[in-house]
Amino acid sequence: MKVAIVGAGAIGGLVGATLALSGEEVTFIVRGANLEAIRAGGVKILLADGSEQHAAGVRCTDDYAAAGPQDLVVLAVKAHQLADIAPRLPALYGPDTCIVTMQNGIPFWYFHRHGGALEGTVVRSVDAQGDLARWIPPARVIGCVVYPASELVAPGVVRHIEGDRFPLGELDGTTSERVTRVSECFTRAGFKAPVLDDIRAETWLKLWGNLTFNPISGLAHSTLEDICRFPLSRELAANMMREAQEVAGRLGISFRVSLEKRIAGAEKVGRHKTSMLQDIEAGRPPEIDALVGAVIELGQLTRTPTPHISTVYALVRLLARTMESERAQLRLHALPA
Repeated sequence: MKVAIVGAGAIGGLVGATLALSGEEVTFIVRGANLEAIRAGGVKILLADGSEQHAAGVRCTDDYAAAGPQDLVVLAVKAHQLADIAPRLPALYGPDTCIVTMQNGIPFWYFHRHGGALEGTVVRSVDAQGDLARWIPPARVIGCVVYPASELVAPGVVRHIEGDRFPLGELDGTTSERVTRVSECFTRAGFKAPVLDDIRAETWLKLWGNLTFNPISGLAHSTLEDICRFPLSRELAANMMREAQEVAGRLGISFRVSLEKRIAGAEKVGRHKTSMLQDIEAGRPPEIDALVGAVIELGQLTRTPTPHISTVYALVRLLARTMESERAQLRLHALPA
């Protein structure tokens, strides 16, 4: 397949390099230091067992038109970056191009092809102007939930920490020929990519952890293990998760694992820094609204109180505002002995 990977960060780099190594025709759409690094030396993946994989000579460009129409477009940028790139995406579309969205949190397409009372509702937390569906037509979209943990340790260099699951699903729950083809493509590369009949339920399962552990880790500068083993932060996470579970339930979503099992799963990942903490340490704008603000918005739509989530949201939004105004990054440094 001709595959365009839009973004070559922790997940885009992992997915694109792995697909390229399996024989797919991959083009990275990137810019800046990542573009130069990939152009010069490809993408390197540092595996958890200490070995390396190197996708050398992969295509890369910052010109969407030069990349041309693709069979598959993988959107591997953060949710808050979609609005900037969306108007350029149509240059990648052919008649049958499908788009796999790899954003964490509530996606812009959540109520498109939903079929419920809120069909067509725009989630303003992730699509403030309501324009994304025009540039990224939901009819082309295949939903995806990203489970691997990885880090971009240098331009063109990704450290894979753990995980290989990328569940996929059509927005209307059907098992189409195209979603089957994408699943087979990912499977050939060594990923687990089951086709689900309810991608929104899987989205909520992943979000259940992201909306709690990401902002708590960003505020407390702590890893997943730290949060889960400290009683006060563990209880805060549980309270936020209970509120989210109530919101999801009012949208017809049930969780296939218990709350305690979900927390235990996060603890098992160990001393991993969440993507939000990585962004805060690097001085990048943290991904807040898709993970936290959107849940509050869905709570308002379903008349479900979210006091714990709203409190944490206010604090992390203030932190992001302070970082932006001060042009600052925040990182813990060990004191001299």
